[in-house]
Amino acid sequence: MRDVKQAGYRALVERVLDGAGAASAEQRVRAFGDVGLAAPLDSLIDGVLARPGRVSEADFAAAKAAGFSEDQLFELVVCAAVGQSTRMYEAGLAALDEAASGGEDV
Repeated sequence: MRDVKQAGYRALVERVLDGAGAASAEQRVRAFGDVGLAAPLDSLIDGVLARPGRVSEADFAAAKAAGFSEDQLFELVVCAAVGQSTRMYEAGLAALDEAASGGEDV
């Protein structure tokens, strides 16, 4: 069952990074990894990842004023969220593998 879930998750990651979209593949990769984003997009993505309940319309308006379309922003926010969940998912799997191999208790 774990292999089926991992295959599904890999397909999701591949789709958000490599599928057709309004944002460039480079922008999507940067949002996914939360690295190398220029202002004000960096602030918006950091907000989505660190304090999602406090992201405001002003955060989106600043990114739109910088030239991003609503479609691009939607895609980049999704990429960032999937990237963050991927990091958390992989950390959880690593902890489970370590526990199963006699490492630390979970």
